[in-house]
Amino acid sequence: MSSQTHHQRPQTSHLAATLLRRFVTWFFAALLLIYVLYSSNLLLLRPLLPLPSTVFYAHAKTDSPTNDSTNYPTDQQQETSPITIPQKSQRYDTELKHIVFCIAASSSLWDHRKEYLKVWWRPKETRAVVWLDQKVRRRRNEALPEIRISGNTARFKYTNGQGQKSALRISRVVSDTLRLKMKDVRWFVMGDDDTVFMVENLVRVLSKYDHRQLYYVGSSSESHIQNIFFSYGMAFGGGGFAISYLLARELEKMQDRCIQRYPGLYGSDDRIQACMAELGVPLTKERGFHQYDVYGNLLGLLGAHPVTPLVSLHHLDVVDPVFPRMSRVQALQHLFRSTKDDSASMMQQSICYDKLRQWSISVSWGYVVQIIRGVMSPRELEMPTRTFLNWYKRADFTAYAFNTRPVTRHPCQKPFVFYIKSYQYNQGKKQIVGVYVRDRHDPHPFCRWQMNSPEKIDSVVVVKRPDSQRWNKVR
Repeated sequence: MSSQTHHQRPQTSHLAATLLRRFVTWFFAALLLIYVLYSSNLLLLRPLLPLPSTVFYAHAKTDSPTNDSTNYPTDQQQETSPITIPQKSQRYDTELKHIVFCIAASSSLWDHRKEYLKVWWRPKETRAVVWLDQKVRRRRNEALPEIRISGNTARFKYTNGQGQKSALRISRVVSDTLRLKMKDVRWFVMGDDDTVFMVENLVRVLSKYDHRQLYYVGSSSESHIQNIFFSYGMAFGGGGFAISYLLARELEKMQDRCIQRYPGLYGSDDRIQACMAELGVPLTKERGFHQYDVYGNLLGLLGAHPVTPLVSLHHLDVVDPVFPRMSRVQALQHLFRSTKDDSASMMQQSICYDKLRQWSISVSWGYVVQIIRGVMSPRELEMPTRTFLNWYKRADFTAYAFNTRPVTRHPCQKPFVFYIKSYQYNQGKKQIVGVYVRDRHDPHPFCRWQMNSPEKIDSVVVVKRPDSQRWNKVR
């Protein structure tokens, strides 16, 4: 008996091990099957409850009474056509008479820079006060705004070794203008004596905002390094910025104390932004205010202006004239004449193509037409070409606060440039006819492409209808 029992024990142990392995295998197989079925249900079956949505549904009115006391839509109501939230922004009746310009100027540069003011300032239409550090000579009946002398700022600390103490005086021009107690003011707009404003477009931009609220409207620098050094949340003063009347009143109450807390800041605009931070008012960015912290030719920037009204230009003494072979003032006067009947469209880019000749065409209205051999995508054409240099001359193209592209990736694709020469408004057809003439002083390299070339074209005619309400239509 003992030998038989000993012989049967190994067989029993082997059978138990086999059953255990089968059980474990089937157990994990069942778990895997359950997981697959569960995942399939999540992926294939529709949820019982509606997912969150940004679409709002209209509740249909019926004559039959209802016992529902909740506000949840019924199935029948959910089947009605969806309505979307209106996207058109509220417009306010702001006019040019409601805006006061606060211009910070220097007596040492006044005789030269006052010519920039004459380009855009309109006697008896625009209201402005120029704040100087000391008295200057004025000619009789000279078309210039009112001139005042800034108050003494000797009591304020200034410890920045790279800047100038005049930044204290300039930072107070909005508060100084507020103290003049002008009537019917909604906005104070600050700028430098080398800032040129497109006043109609400024009115269009500010009309989007409620002047009865706290608003600080402007834009950053084109230089990424400048924005890092100062702040992306700061409106650069040279490009100009707007402060609503209510905010200007709150700023005036605390600005002198605020200035004392920031003696180490460089300029006037970062002192303004520091005070705005204390008031809890963020910057509302509008890309039409242009600081232009660049050197060289603005063709690349103005030829691909962002889709927004052009409000201001700055650093006009640093960049080249906007039209070649003219003085800076003459070039600005020419630009204003060319766009006076449709200032809303000034510099706005249009892109089209000549399929037969395989040309890409970019039109910056009132300024320039560029014809490029080959088909380039709109995504490329709307990027500014690098005809300019960064404010920090050692920085390369990666130091801009926006995308750029080289002037040409291939010698044959260098654009043929046509600047506006003349324009005429046709009253009968209600059209503006602009004639753009090729810049023959801009040489082109030899091109081996066997395709039509724009080199034989002397002028381009652009016809458009004026549309002063175009920005009211933009959602």
